[in-house]
Parts: sequence; structure tokens; C-alpha cells
Amino acid sequence: MKKTQIVVVGGGAGGLELVRRLGFHYGAAHHDIILVERNRTHIWKPLLHEVAAGALDANLDEVSYRTHGHRWHYRFFLGSMNGIDRDARFVSIAPLIEEGRELIGPHRIRYDYLAIAAGSVTNDYGTPGASEHCLFLDDRTQADRFRHRLLNHCLRVSRTLSDQPAAAAFVRVAIVGAGATGVELAAELYNSAAALAHYGLEVFDASRLKVTLIEAGPRILPALPERLADAAKAELIALGVQVLTGTRVASITAEAIITQSGTEIPADLKVWAAGIRGAAVLKDIGGLETTPTCQLVVKATLQTTRDERIFAFGDCCACLLPGTTRPVPPRAQAAHQMAATVFENLKRLQDKRPLVDFIYRDHGSLVSLSRFSTVGSLMGNLIGGRMAIEGRLARFVYLSLYRMHLIAIHGWLRGVALILVGHVNRIVRPRLKLH
Repeated sequence: MKKTQIVVVGGGAGGLELVRRLGFHYGAAHHDIILVERNRTHIWKPLLHEVAAGALDANLDEVSYRTHGHRWHYRFFLGSMNGIDRDARFVSIAPLIEEGRELIGPHRIRYDYLAIAAGSVTNDYGTPGASEHCLFLDDRTQADRFRHRLLNHCLRVSRTLSDQPAAAAFVRVAIVGAGATGVELAAELYNSAAALAHYGLEVFDASRLKVTLIEAGPRILPALPERLADAAKAELIALGVQVLTGTRVASITAEAIITQSGTEIPADLKVWAAGIRGAAVLKDIGGLETTPTCQLVVKATLQTTRDERIFAFGDCCACLLPGTTRPVPPRAQAAHQMAATVFENLKRLQDKRPLVDFIYRDHGSLVSLSRFSTVGSLMGNLIGGRMAIEGRLARFVYLSLYRMHLIAIHGWLRGVALILVGHVNRIVRPRLKLH
């Protein structure tokens, strides 16, 4: 008997949780569960700022898709989706190119049901020079690239100070966008700079780091209550971050960021962390309905509007909150909740039962300022996000989010074991990844 084939595109937080649920529920007897992903390993996206700053060794925290698939009864295909044939029910996979050579040609994968969880990429809004001169933190490769360049500039300054102790040598970092990623990266950089003295850069410290955080809106962290955003801003300023709000970027050159007022902000490293959009390949893919930002439009059941056999969830979909024109926010908690709904609806669709609508439950927002502080709000659905938390309680809840992610993708037994291993690693492994 021909197996029912369910293809999931994208191995982020939502996609990886979905294939685990499907593999555990159906096994390999009557279903063929396939994950298509362009990376070989998974790292939780909210941790990429720590990878970029060297505070987290992704080699220890990443998940191998092949190993995970073997454990949870799904197959892993390395590749990128570049088309959908809805009539024949095939997903087209782009050729695998290495050093200019085609290792694996283009091919197709059949599906009976398709779930797209392709995530998002940073939206530079077409700002002149942004794509050429800015670094982004969309994946592990980009985070590693930032860390390598950061360490090279720190080494440059340390060497200069060794030869000329009175030199005005600094590592200048400009971050565009003061949402969670921009704010967390700014704080993590100072944590890393303070630790470098223990790893051979004796004359380098946090005073040699100049970070500028640039936000077009009136305040940082718009997802948080104003009081907490102000507390986070005060903490950043105390660290040494220059916070510029109400400042729009006009263009970017190799040497500086140019604001609309004509001010030049010199920077050795420029990071764009403002806004997201879907990957360009999703635009009208397979004739599906998409938004101007290349996100797939879905119904309340998370099925795409033009094909009931195709689901989309996570950052790559445009799903409106019930009774509003506001989209579900692009957060890890939303992807986790959507994965559960898609899993339930895939079962119901095959059993010919009525599908359920996705209901977003806002559990609040948390922002970590590295070891210095954590701020956030909880129970967004219940009390409008007005339960503000700070300090150790906020830090505990923030760390719990990653622990919940580990349990969601590994199950309770292995998830708890990995949490315990993580505690040991924080004690025995180096504070910074310097390679």
C-alpha cells in the first residue's frame, strides 16, 4: 500500500517540532514524513545573538537533523525548495552547489500534504548599501561570520594598544533596529568584551567597545510596556551603548551609517536587525496567495487560502489575529503554538474530521540583557501584558523558554537530560567561543 507522504519545508523551531510530533504519532509503517531543510543542523533562532557574540558555542547546542530524524522516524532531505507543482503535488528542490560545482541536480519530492515553515529573513526595506555592507543574523552561518569579524577587530585594537597604549583605538559596532535581537546583541557584546581579557587580549576591555543602537521608532522594544523598555534603555546606556531613537537610516557605506538628517555614524561592523519578511522564493510560489513581504496568506486553520493540502506556519505565514487586522507576531512561541495546530489539523484532515482554528495565546515577551539584566511581561492574553517582571525571575522565565523548546523537539526524557548537560557545560566549557 502506498504510504501517505507528508513533507515539511523548514527545520526551524516550528518545523522541527512538527516532524517530531508526526514521526512519533505515525511512525514509518503507513506514513513517510520528510523534512526539507537547507542547513544540516538546527540552532534555536533566538540564540543567534549569543552565537554572534561568542557567548554560545553552537557546536554544543545544535541539533543534527539526520540524527534527530532517525530517532523520531522521519527522513531528512538537504536542500532548498524553489517551486511547487500543486496539480501533480510535487515540491521542487534546487540543485546543491558547492564551490561552483553542482553536486546534486534539481529534483522533486512528492507530497500528499505539505507544511511550509520556511521562517523569515531580515527586511532591509531596500535601504541603499544595506545588503552590501551590513551583517544579518538570520542563520548560524551569518552569526559565525559576525563573530569572526568581531574577534578580528578586537585583536586589531588589542595589538594597536600593545604598541601604542595611548592610541584612540576602538571596535565600533552599529546596530540598526532596537527590537529584541538588536537590544540583546548590544548587551551581549559588552559581556563578551569584558571576558576577552581572560583569553589572551590582556589590554582589551569593554571600554574599547563602542556600540550604537539605532531605532526609527520613538522608543526601543515596542513589544514591551514602556516602563520596561525605559528600564532596558537605562541598562544599555549604563553599559556604554549609545541609543538613538527616532532616527531613520538613509543609506549605508563601507565606513558608516548615514541617517536621514545627514549624520554619519562610523562603524567597523554594521548589523541590520530591523524588520522581517518571507524569503523571496515564496513570492507567489505555486500560485499561492502571498503578501508584498513574501509571506504565505493562510486561513484560520493555517491552510493556505488556495490549497487545503498546503499549510504554512511560523514567520513565513501571514495569519491575522481573530477580529483584527493585526498579524500574529513573529515569535518563537507563535511558531510552537502553530506547530501544534498544524499537527492536529493534519490528523483531522486525513480522518475527514472538522479542522480547528488556530488561537494565539500571548504568553508575554522577554528580553535578556545578557548577564546584566532581564526584563519582560507575562500573560499577554490574560491581562494585556501588564504583569511586568525583571531581574532573577525574568531571567529564570527567559531560560525556561529554551528549555521548553528542547522538550518540544526532543521529548521529555531526552529534553530534560539535555537541560542537565547544559548546566554542566556552563561550568566546564569556556565562557567564549573564540574560533
